Amino acid sequence: MRPRSPALSHRSGTPKSAANGGRGLLGRAKGAARLWALRAALVLIGSVAIYAVVNPPLTWTMVGQKRIHGLAERRWTPLEEISPAMRRAVVAAEDANFCLHWGFDMSEIRKVVESGSTRGASTLTQQTAKNAFLWQKRSWLRKTTETLLTPVIEALWSKRRILEVYLNVAEFGPGIFGVHAAAREHFGTTPDQLTMTQAARLAAILPAPKSRSPHRASNRSRQIADGAATIARDGRAGCFQP
Repeated sequence: MRPRSPALSHRSGTPKSAANGGRGLLGRAKGAARLWALRAALVLIGSVAIYAVVNPPLTWTMVGQKRIHGLAERRWTPLEEISPAMRRAVVAAEDANFCLHWGFDMSEIRKVVESGSTRGASTLTQQTAKNAFLWQKRSWLRKTTETLLTPVIEALWSKRRILEVYLNVAEFGPGIFGVHAAAREHFGTTPDQLTMTQAARLAAILPAPKSRSPHRASNRSRQIADGAATIARDGRAGCFQP
């Protein structure tokens, strides 16, 4: 029998070797991606645990705004030193059922879905996850990460801690972060002295702090003041009030 040509044997084996090499490279890439995702998740969960007792020094949003506007002087304010009016106003404006849910307000989500509305149904916990740990630009990655962080925050933080962190990292104007800077820059006062009128006006600008002003009354600020009175009466402010 005529012997097989070594050259032919080598050529016929090349495609198989290349395919095996490609699959191996793809497998290594997937493994590296999974390892990276696991490490990122562990870092975020660790950060949530740390921030349960340590106040966040800066956020990604603050870092970005510092380059554009600079940052007004800010000082961390414990929840006990923030007026009850300000606490109620923010909850009434952003998440009236804050004390009743575990991070996601399913009743509000159903309303949005049924109405076909484009408005969001993000809770204070979700917004705190975004503001304290993530970035503002919308993307599927950010929303997915925010959704995963939300129940972790609810599990490791008290409702009072969630509200405290939110009030200290939220943006109240270009370069104005936290309730202490907001009270000083907008009204020349301190967080513990904010009136309901002032608190409602500050809460009214939260969805668009760069374009809205707290220096005049609006239908929105009046609705927030009414909502704050409502949650005080019906007990929905019980988890964060004195």
